[in-house]
Amino acid sequence: MPHVSGDPRVEQYAKLLVEDCVDVQSGWQVIVNSQPTGRPLVEEVCRQIALRGAYALPRIGFSSALARSSEAWVKEAPEELLQKIAPIEAYALENCDCNIIIMAPENTRDGSDIPRERFAQLSAAARPYAEPFFRDEKPWVGCQWPTPALAQDAGMTLEQFTDFLYGAVLIDWPALEREMEKIAQRFDGAKEIRVVGDGTDLTFSLDGRSGKVSGAGANMPSGEVFYSPVEDSANGVVTFSEYPAYYQGQDVHAARLRFENGRAVEITAGSNEDFFKSVLATDDGASVLGEFGIGCNPGIQQHMRNTLFDEKIEGTIHLAMGNGFPFIGGTNESAVHWDMVKDLRQDGELHVDGELVQKAGTWRF
Repeated sequence: MPHVSGDPRVEQYAKLLVEDCVDVQSGWQVIVNSQPTGRPLVEEVCRQIALRGAYALPRIGFSSALARSSEAWVKEAPEELLQKIAPIEAYALENCDCNIIIMAPENTRDGSDIPRERFAQLSAAARPYAEPFFRDEKPWVGCQWPTPALAQDAGMTLEQFTDFLYGAVLIDWPALEREMEKIAQRFDGAKEIRVVGDGTDLTFSLDGRSGKVSGAGANMPSGEVFYSPVEDSANGVVTFSEYPAYYQGQDVHAARLRFENGRAVEITAGSNEDFFKSVLATDDGASVLGEFGIGCNPGIQQHMRNTLFDEKIEGTIHLAMGNGFPFIGGTNESAVHWDMVKDLRQDGELHVDGELVQKAGTWRF
């Protein structure tokens, strides 16, 4: 059963996070963000941090949508407070050595009723303090603890979802990393990537850019190779027809983007189009393609309305609008980073500099 204290997978999971994903060092100050339902993993992570001779600083809130605040406060606080992070919070982020985020939502819709502009102000205020993590200067990892809410979204029982989660994180990471290195070698520096699929024919460049092989690192589950494309290179159209695009508790069905010179110039959707457009108008960088990722995790084969898992589905790609990754050459800046998953396993194609390298989710090299 999932949450019994004797389940050895809890300890295995915590050790993976502390030892492999962030490699906690003696004397570090490690912030551990979570919600009350994540207590079993929080306690074990804190124990593993202690065994490494470091400080564990648990921060327990009530909403996974707001890692550093409460929904009630965000809804009522004067705008001048939303626009500037609290000094004590700024000090904590500036002086911590590592951040572990364990998402354990009671309701995955929490935060969805907060006005978009308030979310945007909060994100913009926090962005300077998140930069060291974006730049890969400070280690961090985001993960999930199985809760009834996540299980319901996935269409599973809690026990099924728990088994699924462990099947996606407790795998042979060194072996998978070796396979992903081969993929990265084929895509690194490509002058043109072409993605073809349902309602999709999109090109962009990775010229001068190298990918990040994501094994036991910043996201868990991991299992992707990702890039920040050349910022003005995306042209064509992509339609996320297979799965809804999910962001801040909102679903957008049939999201469609047409790009010209890197920027989305047409933004439409089959549902929630106003929300879709408003997010991509948050700031000047929100309508620019910030990431191209290739899903590689063999333990993830089905969509669950859970981006942390869905973007790693073997045989899919994901595109993120907004912020790029400076540590792999990305220069686009935005308070937004919205990953959207495109399934290529039916009739999709990936081309690298004119050569077909993947067809219907199967590699050809």
